[in-house]
Amino acid sequence: METFKKLKEFYWPYKRFFILSLVSLFFVTVITVVYPIVLQITIDDVITPANYEYIPYIAIAFLVLMGVKAITTYFHQYLGEYFGISAVYSLRDALYKKLQRLSFHYYDNAKTGDLMSRLTADVELFRFFLSFGFSELIRIVLLVLISLSVMFFYSVPLALVTMAAMPFLIVVVMKFDKRVHPAFRGIRKSFGRMNTRVQENISGMNTVKSLSREDFEIERFSDKGENYRQHYLKTAKIWSKYFPLMEFIGNICVVALVAFGAYLVMEGNLALGELVAFFSLVWYILGPLMNFGFVINMFSQAKAAGERLSEILDSEDEIKEKENAIKSDVRGHVTFKDVTLTYVQDDDEALKNVSFDAPPGKVVGLIGATGSGKTSITQLITRFYEPEQGDVLIDGRSVTDYSLKELRKHIGFVLQEPFLFSTTIKDNIAYGNPEATKDEIIDAAKRAQAHDFIMEMPNGYDTLLGERGMGLSGGQKQRISIARALLINPAILVLDDATSAVDMETEFKIQRALKEVMEGRTTFIIAHRISSLKHADEILVLEDGKIVERGKHEFLLNNGGPYQRIYDIQYQDKETILGKKQHA
Repeated sequence: METFKKLKEFYWPYKRFFILSLVSLFFVTVITVVYPIVLQITIDDVITPANYEYIPYIAIAFLVLMGVKAITTYFHQYLGEYFGISAVYSLRDALYKKLQRLSFHYYDNAKTGDLMSRLTADVELFRFFLSFGFSELIRIVLLVLISLSVMFFYSVPLALVTMAAMPFLIVVVMKFDKRVHPAFRGIRKSFGRMNTRVQENISGMNTVKSLSREDFEIERFSDKGENYRQHYLKTAKIWSKYFPLMEFIGNICVVALVAFGAYLVMEGNLALGELVAFFSLVWYILGPLMNFGFVINMFSQAKAAGERLSEILDSEDEIKEKENAIKSDVRGHVTFKDVTLTYVQDDDEALKNVSFDAPPGKVVGLIGATGSGKTSITQLITRFYEPEQGDVLIDGRSVTDYSLKELRKHIGFVLQEPFLFSTTIKDNIAYGNPEATKDEIIDAAKRAQAHDFIMEMPNGYDTLLGERGMGLSGGQKQRISIARALLINPAILVLDDATSAVDMETEFKIQRALKEVMEGRTTFIIAHRISSLKHADEILVLEDGKIVERGKHEFLLNNGGPYQRIYDIQYQDKETILGKKQHA
């Protein structure tokens, strides 16, 4: 029960509904056990002595009992479901909040499909046990205890004979539980891996089709499906082994009951009606005990699901906010002091002793090969990661002193791969500033050179976008992303290869618009095109996590270093081609 104890905070606040459900269940169980007693009275006190005038009264009493049972069953089931649904609402809410707060380190290792499986299928399995499993377990205990009490009242010897096989049944049930729980945990993990495969395939469908890898993807999914099938077959084998054994032990009880009961009736030590009632009552014990396997099944699935949910809730949030975190405006003065960053322990350093100073309004260009550390610098400014050594300062204070929300709302990001939500264009632009007016949204779109193509859309700014901005070109998605960053009026603007998805003409227009926007803001431009950087106040050239050159475009161009080599690679071929054309 350790898993349920860890998750107690989510269902215990709703315990009153569970308790009321159990009270209703108690009445349902008592009325259920009354049925065989009514049957015994009918046989021994009405039919055998031929007192048929009592039959209408027994019939009416029986109908009343059924009516009361129907009403109490309604309350039991409704309150049980209310308990489970309310608890899981709180649990799912807590899981989602946790996922919003976990650092990038967590998502570097997490699989999207597996996380989706945990928040949907695993949560639902846990809910089902809360709504039904807990009460079913208590119903079994109540039904067995009350039925045994009545059986001992009728005949102690027959009750003892009937119970002789029950310890064996309990042992089998316990062994079943020990085997089935690991099997169900394997099923949950396998299901998560299969979900991940589906999610990655759908997200990368353009790549799959462009490279004609459909058959390969089908084979990969089949492998995951086969693994899932094997886990389920393993569980089915356990069920197939233990449930016939439980039924066999139960049938031994029934044979012993019939044989010894018939003997007691012939000897005059037991009435016929009592034997018939006994026969019904024994199934009120054997049925629930065998059904106990199903409850263990639910418990094992819920436990396996709860463990996977607890893994998310117990995940450590590496980026922690101080209790007295600063909640003040940011001017945008960024300073790096001997900063070293390692993403994975004992792995190569992404940044090595990086130092620079960027006062408010300064435009800093970052250039270098893939993996040189350009994006790492901007991710430290927003505290997506923590440096291993050194410090990152904003306005003379360490970024760890600021409230995360306050810090990040002053930093506008335009990423290399823009992400748009399945909502209207207007809502996508206003995502970081939902209080923005329509005029402010339009102004941001105009500055990002997005207004004209938006107005050509079927419903303008109210046009609904498909998943991830489906229906827009890469350049259009990028310009909407730029408008979204501009709308929050950030003190620090980060353009992470923001114009890589647009043509040269559009890039020129955006750069011209951004030149005005950059006024008074600290701007970091990550780019592979030197044309995007040459107007920067300072350009930092990175190699293997180190700043190997710094300065303005003209200085670096004549410095004979890495920057000049990058320039030659990008422009020399163009000049050669132009020269050949002119010669021709």
